[in-house]
Amino acid sequence: MGESITSRPERILVIGRSPGVILDATGILRSKGFHADATNQFDDVLTEYDTTNLDVVMFGGMVPAGTKQYLSEAISQVNGQVTFVQGLAGIAGLIAAQVESVLSTASDDNGVAYDATNRTVRITLQEPSQVVVEAWWATSFTPPEPASTSMRIVDSHFGPGEHLVPLPADVPTVASFVTASVGPAVHAFTVGAMPAAVRRMVPTDDPTQPPALPPVRPIATHNDDDRAPTGSANH
Repeated sequence: MGESITSRPERILVIGRSPGVILDATGILRSKGFHADATNQFDDVLTEYDTTNLDVVMFGGMVPAGTKQYLSEAISQVNGQVTFVQGLAGIAGLIAAQVESVLSTASDDNGVAYDATNRTVRITLQEPSQVVVEAWWATSFTPPEPASTSMRIVDSHFGPGEHLVPLPADVPTVASFVTASVGPAVHAFTVGAMPAAVRRMVPTDDPTQPPALPPVRPIATHNDDDRAPTGSANH
C-alpha cells in the first residue's frame, strides 16, 4: 500500500488476540515508518503502555465488547486525540491498511468508493496518481491463528478522471475485503461480511462462562526498548 504521508512516526497500538496476526501487522506498520506495538494482554494495556501519546488504537475482532469499551473510555480520559479503529478481520495486511486509512484520508481530494452491487472499486482522480488495489480474504477461521490470502488487482499509474476496477471472480463473497491506495491515501472496504459462526466466537466479558477459544501465546511488544514479549496466557 502507499507510504505514510506524515512527517513524524505516529504511535499505533494493535490490541488483538491472535499472536501471529498482531505481530505481523505490527511488523508491516513498523516497516512503513510507524511506531507500532501489539498486545493480547488486555488487562495490562493501561499499565504496559503510555496511552497518553497514542495516535491510533486498533481493536481486533476477538476483543470482548466490554473490554473494548473499558479501554476506549480509559484511554480517552488521558488522550483526547486518539482514534479507535475496529479491525475488519484477522488479516495482518488489512489491519495495517486500515491504520493507514485513518491516518491518510484527511488530505485526500480524490474519490474512492466500493460498489457492492457490481463488485467494483470506483476511483475518481483530480490528477495523475499511482493506484494500488488489493483484495484480502480469510481462508481459515481456526483459532488462535486464522489464515488468509491476498491478490493485487491493480498497481498502475492512472490519469485524471473516473476509473472502474472490477473484482475478479476469485475474490469470495464472504470474509473478503478490498483496499485501494491513491498515492499515499488508503481506503478499506468490506466485500463480504464475516460468517455468523465466526462472529459468535467473540469471547464475552462474563467470568462465569467457560472460555470459547483456546489459550494463546502472550504478546506485549515494546518498540522503544525491544523487550521480549511479556505477560501471561490470555484465556
